[in-house]
Amino acid sequence: MAELSIPVITIDGPGGSGKGTITQMLARRLGWHLLDSGALYRLTALAALRQGVQFDDEAGLVRVAASLDVSFEPTPAGEPVKVILAGEDVTDDIRTEGCGDNASRVAVIQAVRDALLQRQRDFRQAPGLVADGRDMGTVVFPDAPTKIFLTASPEERARRRYGQLKDAGLSVNIDALLEEIRARDDRDMNRSAAPLKPAEDAQVIDSTGLSIEEVLGRVIAAAGQA
Repeated sequence: MAELSIPVITIDGPGGSGKGTITQMLARRLGWHLLDSGALYRLTALAALRQGVQFDDEAGLVRVAASLDVSFEPTPAGEPVKVILAGEDVTDDIRTEGCGDNASRVAVIQAVRDALLQRQRDFRQAPGLVADGRDMGTVVFPDAPTKIFLTASPEERARRRYGQLKDAGLSVNIDALLEEIRARDDRDMNRSAAPLKPAEDAQVIDSTGLSIEEVLGRVIAAAGQA
């Protein structure tokens, strides 16, 4: 198929590893398209809540996932990608800890993952795609020529999230954040549907203690895009 000739760089890893920021920076640098696959699961969770669909209603969740009206819009450097759901900017709504937790629960359902799989692959358009997620290299784009697995310690990721939430003026407990991150990691790594793990041919980069510029430099070098 023609789209298989379009290059893809996958950047997988747990939440808080910096992959979202790195994906945007790399896509902007290369002039490529961007896919925030995690947003699709967050959007499914948010849309389900808004439509009154319970998280144990598999058929209802599949219906929500299959009918998502979503688009991503570029933003200035350092800001999260703008996410539009049915014409509404829901960027902030889907970035809450509660929505992230709900998304992790939705993501364990294979039928939901199947409903979103082709939608993710449709983002593969010329001149290229940088795809951010948890199973981009293992499931969605297994033929991608460059696969990165970006990680960081749970403590580091909790500190980063704590800083983000405090900067946003929110009251947050770092110990509770760390507990949530560890619980989500355990659920994501041990789920039966596409567990969180590096692809066999992925290059693993640990961002613990590194600045975002240092991480970007390592990713660019790994991708051969210097």
